[in-house]
Amino acid sequence: MSKRTTALALTATLVLVSGNVMADGMVYEGFPVTVKGYSGSKATSVAYTGQIARQTLHDSLKKLAGSGNGSANPELKAEMMAYFQGKGAGRKILAPKTKGSFVIAQVAVDDISKKKNLAGKTYKGAISGMPNNMTGPELVAFWIDKASSANKGFDKDNGYDYAQLISKFLMGASFYNQAVDNYLDEKLSAEKKPNDKPYKDGAAYTGKEHSWDEAFGYFGTPAHTLKLTPKDVYNIAKRKPDGMKAADYNKDGKVDLKSEMAFGPAYYAAGFDKGGKTQYLHTITKAFLDGRKLITAAKGEKLTEGDRSKLKQYAAVIGQNWERVLAEAVFKYAGSVYKDMMKLQTITESNGDTNEQFRKYAKHWGELKGFALSLQSGKANLGETATKLNRMIGAGPLLLNASQVVDIDSKGNYVRDQGQDWGEYMLHMAKVQKLMIDQFGVKARNNDVTGDMADLAAKLGDKASAEND
Repeated sequence: MSKRTTALALTATLVLVSGNVMADGMVYEGFPVTVKGYSGSKATSVAYTGQIARQTLHDSLKKLAGSGNGSANPELKAEMMAYFQGKGAGRKILAPKTKGSFVIAQVAVDDISKKKNLAGKTYKGAISGMPNNMTGPELVAFWIDKASSANKGFDKDNGYDYAQLISKFLMGASFYNQAVDNYLDEKLSAEKKPNDKPYKDGAAYTGKEHSWDEAFGYFGTPAHTLKLTPKDVYNIAKRKPDGMKAADYNKDGKVDLKSEMAFGPAYYAAGFDKGGKTQYLHTITKAFLDGRKLITAAKGEKLTEGDRSKLKQYAAVIGQNWERVLAEAVFKYAGSVYKDMMKLQTITESNGDTNEQFRKYAKHWGELKGFALSLQSGKANLGETATKLNRMIGAGPLLLNASQVVDIDSKGNYVRDQGQDWGEYMLHMAKVQKLMIDQFGVKARNNDVTGDMADLAAKLGDKASAEND
């Protein structure tokens, strides 16, 4: 068992505090104002609308990334950049939108929170898993440029699905990174955002209250998640008819994106949990809720060292379970890529049409790569694990002619070279799954292909032990 897995097991066993600070102690709402001397009109200190606005910016950007017509489109690029780095008014929520009986209350990003963007909250470090060591915002901007001229976000020549790459990367490099490496880390220190002062002048929430709320908003789960099953939350994210009843907690006939909707991170946690092997969704949500109760119980006074120690334990539960959700996603899509490759091999051997299956392969590879990069955007340096992961997956999928993107030149053009054998790359997908088991202790293990490793290795002989595995 890895050190990370051991830590997860230990922190997950914490006895979580409870409190009588809300009308319903199972819902993330209604926490009172505790700021000393507050004279405003707010009745509650809960606020994470900026994070929910960014969730809608992400979903809308993903939709735009898959809307190109295959030709250069400056207008589309400008619109995508407006959702990524702009802060201007007038941006419509392109996703999620009302779907049949699933009625969404808000129609514009500003209906949730004004002047928000994604670029300013995206990991600024170098992304070593792609060529040229671009920063997080630079990489997204690069992909946006490429997506704007691709046919429905798909680059057939290089095997890239830009909607998937952008979306899955931002789930980590923005939402996960901001939550675990900022609000639940740096801002938990005694010096930063103290609990005996408002977060900013005139605010109805203390420094620690708002920092904790903002991290919760990045997880993107309904405030009443502990009253729901993982399947409920999954159906809400999918905007299914059954999801409407589950989402509409206040019974007003609409889904309020600010508190009732399920977004990407929570959706994936719920998706793995509904298989019955894991409890990521409720574990993370309960740790958030009980941490907030602890902060509220301080009644606007500085947190004691004991309080902050407990809060750090809750943060560890959140961070380590969230990390494992990302690892589960890497595991799942490595298996999908493996299965796609098997199908492509069969089609090729029978001289069939590979177009449809290759499109699925590119989609799943984009999800795999995006989540693999996301996994590396937390506060922990994954070191050798990251190196292995990046080498096995590569900078692009292995193409049918056995070539693969290996670099990006000074003009932003992809450089392809001869890749590895088809069977070798398939083996690497199985090894990626084994890496997720060994380093992160994944339990759901959707699309498990590790049972094929021995046979593949035997067929490949010496190649199976290549340095880049």
